Amino acid sequence: MQVEVIQAKFHNGNHSYSFSPNNLKLKKGDYVIVETEKGKDIVKVVKENFFVEESSLIEPLKNVLKLAGDKELNEAEENYKKAENLLADVKKIVAEEGLEMKVISTECNYNFSRLTVNFTADNRVDFRDLVKKLAEKFKTRIELRQIGPRDTTRILGGYGPCGLECCCHKGFGIDDHISIKMAKNQGLSLNPNSINGLCGKMLCCLAYENKYYSDILKLMPKVNSIVKTPDGEGRVMYNDLLQQLVTVKFENEDSSEIKEYNLSDLKIEKNTEN
Repeated sequence: MQVEVIQAKFHNGNHSYSFSPNNLKLKKGDYVIVETEKGKDIVKVVKENFFVEESSLIEPLKNVLKLAGDKELNEAEENYKKAENLLADVKKIVAEEGLEMKVISTECNYNFSRLTVNFTADNRVDFRDLVKKLAEKFKTRIELRQIGPRDTTRILGGYGPCGLECCCHKGFGIDDHISIKMAKNQGLSLNPNSINGLCGKMLCCLAYENKYYSDILKLMPKVNSIVKTPDGEGRVMYNDLLQQLVTVKFENEDSSEIKEYNLSDLKIEKNTEN
């Protein structure tokens, strides 16, 4: 059975979630008020009405309630700024409580009925008294959410070893599974200093670029394989995956020679494992 859905993102969110459009015809870029398990909130439509198999949905769909009007959008903008400005106050209260946790950010839903405090900690933290104090001071429901190093970098941002802004902060790679095989596909050194980002986890860009490398590897000859070139048969020494160039070594009794060829000029004669 197919059901109609839209996909939308929460404020400052990188993940998209499915909602029932509830008979509304929505456009990409629309802001709508939705039901969530934690109350109402505003989300931005990133994919307009489409159909999916009901069995593919992980959780029961929540409904879009209505389009967000100017009043709700202005209220949301004011509350988002208010929540961000509370970061220093929350950090001060945590310090006063002597808790071994690092507060990363503060955020809220559009009507400030919930304030979420994102934090990191090396050990388990008993923050029951902290929640009571924060709720009493800010007059709203408090949610403390422990996050990992990748989410911390996503929130705070920074610059990777490439010199560019971290992919996760820009929204790339968030939903991708990243594996050591991706680094191998790209011919990278498996030294953690080479393939790990600021968060200490594997670089998001490995997943972002993996499709190209996976596809081109299927076309390139293996290193040590025998190929036929315009100059005769030789053995593959190196593959330049980006430029699709192959370095080939020719050997005879008296000498050896190394030449470079375009992939399109070669024919693979026999494969040999590395």
